[in-house]
Amino acid sequence: MNKQKRFWMRTIILTVLASAVVYVVYSSLTMDKEKSLDNGDEAPNFALTDLQGMKHVLDDYKGQGVFLNFWGTWCKPCEYEMPYIQSQYEQFTDKGVQVLAVNVNEADFVVEKFRDRHKLTFPIVIDKNNLVQQSYLINNLPATYLIDKDGRVVDYTTGSLTEERIQQMMEQIKP
Repeated sequence: MNKQKRFWMRTIILTVLASAVVYVVYSSLTMDKEKSLDNGDEAPNFALTDLQGMKHVLDDYKGQGVFLNFWGTWCKPCEYEMPYIQSQYEQFTDKGVQVLAVNVNEADFVVEKFRDRHKLTFPIVIDKNNLVQQSYLINNLPATYLIDKDGRVVDYTTGSLTEERIQQMMEQIKP
């Protein structure tokens, strides 16, 4: 009888494991690929406050290109690209291209320390309730949307950017 109990116990365990494997495979095959807004879509408007207390409304930037970067202080690829974004911001801000860096729900103090350590001068806003992150369908950081002078999405990319790539992107949205 003892052998029979072990046989049934093993059979049940193997059935549960096999079911789990089948579920994982099925889920990964049927899961939606990472979504983003499509090129040509109107960029969702938002209003967020920067570290100095100034309100930034995306629609107020119409007529200019916007390099909209979602990031976090804990994200190493985000930290890697920040000096390059700063460098290109200095080159393009007088040419009608603005940077809006949207931090995803971190404390002001932590973001201020990061900003000061990296000597960042472009506007940094904090999405405290993740509503902007959700409206832009952001899952992975860093993520960057290029928005043209008419407020339309031109491009979307995730992952760390080189300075050359940032320069190309800013050229692309220069009015």
